[in-house]
Amino acid sequence: MKKNLYINTIGCQMNVYDSEQIANGLKSLQYKMTSSIEKADLIIVNTCAIREKAEQKVYSFLGRLAGLKRKKPALMIGVGGCVAQQEGSKILARVPHLDLVFGTNAIGRLPDIVKTVESKRCRVVDVEMSEKIEELDFVKQGHNRGKTTAFVTIMQGCDNYCTYCVVPYVRGRETSRDPEIIVQEIRCLVESGVREVTLLGQNVNSYGKKEGLCTFPELLRRVNDVDGLLRIRFTTSHPKDLSENLISTFKGLEKLCNHIHLPIQSGSNRVLKNMNRKYTRGIYIEKVDKLRHSCPEISITSDIIVGFPGETKTDFEETLDLIQTVEFDGLFAFKYSDRPNAAAARFLNKISEQEKKERLQQVLDLQDRYTTQKNKALEGSIQSILVEGVSRKQNRMDTPNRHPDVQWTGRTFTNKIVNFNRSNGDIAYNDIVPGQVVNVRILKAFSHSLWGEPVSAEPISFGLRGDESYVA
Repeated sequence: MKKNLYINTIGCQMNVYDSEQIANGLKSLQYKMTSSIEKADLIIVNTCAIREKAEQKVYSFLGRLAGLKRKKPALMIGVGGCVAQQEGSKILARVPHLDLVFGTNAIGRLPDIVKTVESKRCRVVDVEMSEKIEELDFVKQGHNRGKTTAFVTIMQGCDNYCTYCVVPYVRGRETSRDPEIIVQEIRCLVESGVREVTLLGQNVNSYGKKEGLCTFPELLRRVNDVDGLLRIRFTTSHPKDLSENLISTFKGLEKLCNHIHLPIQSGSNRVLKNMNRKYTRGIYIEKVDKLRHSCPEISITSDIIVGFPGETKTDFEETLDLIQTVEFDGLFAFKYSDRPNAAAARFLNKISEQEKKERLQQVLDLQDRYTTQKNKALEGSIQSILVEGVSRKQNRMDTPNRHPDVQWTGRTFTNKIVNFNRSNGDIAYNDIVPGQVVNVRILKAFSHSLWGEPVSAEPISFGLRGDESYVA
């Protein structure tokens, strides 16, 4: 008998990938995904613990499920991911209507856990860690069928122990997957219709080093050779391990997108040292210069943490100065928050919430200037867009020519979101479908997206790079 599964994914791209593995693994127990939480027989919350706000969302969502559990006593509720790994059985005490807790290494064991709860109606906790990645057979079953883009985890865990970060404690030590299995998974995804993959890891730059596997640039070359794949992206890239060889791949691999997410976290050498980042401001800027020399069209985004313990006004001003020096295409900026087990939680000289809030706003306001400026520079150009599907924002007030079911969305080679109509005002291009690469003239730039019109109904050939744009 078919049973309904509802998954709430909170947090990063790795959690999105893990949720897909969860859903496909539970197919063996006749579970199918549902978008209706009221119809669910099993609800899984896949959690993130990297920031306090994400953890708060978990308990808020679980609290709202208490009423549903009272109405449906047979409903099973589970928590997985980083918060589950971090808290273990303590979550059961805090959430009495919870049935199962499984950690970041327990996804492969989840079907057995669910069977145990179903048959014995007991509560189960499995947060056992393993230094070996358990490969899941179900990644080969086409669970991404119908999707244009997909995430592929190439490694788990982290060995860097940045003082603000909980990842090594909830995802374990750094371990890389076998390159042949990774390439095999990508081939299966391409066969199911995927045209773009994003390779995931806490620090993809160090892929394979511990196990003596191929290097990350070598893995990228293998993925680049997969027939039918159009684009490759990756995240996250630690600056200390960004090699000359990896930098050169942006110039040498035609499917590798012209975008890198390179977290800096702070512009102050003193703060970087206290964060245990193992690079300096100068080293970071030097690597940015090398990236832009190798690939002048490259888009560079980053992460900033404001209000790290002991961050002075001078330290913060150095961060603002770094943003002005580098001129990022985009930033993810966050207020520092203490995380369990992370070393910085024990640091003195904490910054007040009000000061962190004000510093965060200064960073966001400054970066908005550069993002808008870079986006406006694309007005009038023609970009090659990989069509991902119908835009979720097709009814936005800042989008011209709004009309149901006529607006597509996709990304440039440099990872900028582009929304566009199916027609250019004169000719309707009804043949456009997800997975095609379409020429789009950029008509209007906004802070976080671009708007345009198609100038060709035919997809661009597979080999065309996104930096081959021109002004019409």
